[in-house]
Amino acid sequence: MSDINDFNATVIDEFRAAGGKVGGKFEGLPMVLITHTGAKSGAVRTTPLVCSVDNDRVVVVASMSGAPSNPAWYHNMVANPEVTVERGTDRYQARVVEATGDERARLFAQQAATMPFFDDYQAKTSRTIPVLVLERLDG
Repeated sequence: MSDINDFNATVIDEFRAAGGKVGGKFEGLPMVLITHTGAKSGAVRTTPLVCSVDNDRVVVVASMSGAPSNPAWYHNMVANPEVTVERGTDRYQARVVEATGDERARLFAQQAATMPFFDDYQAKTSRTIPVLVLERLDG
């Protein structure tokens, strides 16, 4: 687990130092940092995630690269839906809402249109990959 934590820490540092831009495998992809509270532990964690935007809402896809289970951050955000979003140099509070039905399908397809690897992830797993919408709280 420490390898992913070290990797995330490096991405988070780069994101904050470069005003929301990162290189490596994420270069050129839209990214946000989400600070969320652990569902079981109550620990506060920050996770870098690629995203898309739907009007003024940020959309993240809980793919875990097509693994058979949802990522830990998904469970955290569903259990504790008030999060902090860092998008570029903008930082704000948001409420997490899980998209369902036609909206989930539309938002997943929208993100996969610009990042086709999400279609590959869905093909690798039998679960329906969740889509979370982050709605800004401060207007």
